[in-house]
Amino acid sequence: MKKIQMVDLKGQYSKIKEAVDSSVLDVLESTAYINGPKVHGFQKNLENYLDVKHVIPCANGTDALQIAMMGLGLKPGDEVITADFTFAATVEVIALLQLTPVLVDVDPVTFNIDIEAIKKAITPKTKAIVPVHLFGMCANMEAIMEIANANDLYVIEDNAQAIGASYTYEDGRKVKAGTIGHVASTSFFPSKNLGCYGDGGAIFTNDDDLAHTIRGIVNHGMYVRYHHDVVGVNSRLDSIQAAILDIKLQHLDTYNKARQNAARAYSKAFEGQANIIVPSGKNKCSNIYESDDCHVFHQYTLRILNSDRDALVKHLNDNGIPCGVYYPIPLHRQKAYQDSRYNEADFEVTNQLVKEVISLPMHTELDDEQIEFITSTVINFVNS
Repeated sequence: MKKIQMVDLKGQYSKIKEAVDSSVLDVLESTAYINGPKVHGFQKNLENYLDVKHVIPCANGTDALQIAMMGLGLKPGDEVITADFTFAATVEVIALLQLTPVLVDVDPVTFNIDIEAIKKAITPKTKAIVPVHLFGMCANMEAIMEIANANDLYVIEDNAQAIGASYTYEDGRKVKAGTIGHVASTSFFPSKNLGCYGDGGAIFTNDDDLAHTIRGIVNHGMYVRYHHDVVGVNSRLDSIQAAILDIKLQHLDTYNKARQNAARAYSKAFEGQANIIVPSGKNKCSNIYESDDCHVFHQYTLRILNSDRDALVKHLNDNGIPCGVYYPIPLHRQKAYQDSRYNEADFEVTNQLVKEVISLPMHTELDDEQIEFITSTVINFVNS
């Protein structure tokens, strides 16, 4: 059996090496390293893939979130509602802009932001909601947009983990994650479903005026060289990373299908295990292993019951199986984001998840032998 990787970037690269190398060499020979043809080509191809009017590339996913909020003109003190159970970047940019983060609990099945918790958190100061499509599963965007429209709020989709996923409306319409809210951000960190070989990110929107504002923000607030019309930042996707992403974009659906196939194999192996809760969805996202594409499995995350999760992490590592705990500490308990406004009783689900979750290796190169070894090792520990 080949060595098990949490993410096998080398194996994936080996299959597209010739195309990637050729595309990168084109950039080196052109010397168009910043805002070159490769960046514009990737931007257009991603717009076509997502069926969104505007893709604005930038330097990384955290910048993308920050720039999206800057583009909306949010002011210090404005409240922004987001999930407590997610990576810190989501709340980090809220705090950096001197906005007021309002953390709420998540759904115990999908791990995504809880709809009722959003409703309870809205105040006259609320200006935006940031749903995170966690681990690759679409949040309940139809309900979130209804809440936003009823309360005149912006919706900023954090799509860092769900590029290529599709959300299905109650009437059967399908749209790509990241194209539903007023604006969205994504990350091209190497381990993402669509990852580059360094840092990268992008902002998506169908709003022409907002796109214009954001295009200035990413480039020092300039629309005409040396004319600074808005306060901006320096956040650009370089041409080499765009060249790599444009090749990988051609394979994204295949990559996501491979992840779904691996997830299906994992969950089948865990059938009948009462103390292992496998990923599942709700409503239009209930059939996540078959025809439905609302989950693209950036992570395959279990809940482990009646067992020592941390001891399982050690056991897997001792057996040559990498794994991750995403996330071990709720954001509301992080030193940087603690606030007297928060009541522990309001985070019942999150506080339980951080004790139970464990993410198994998930990538495009997993094979049946590896999955069998991983699952049998988990099952043997949990039942010991």
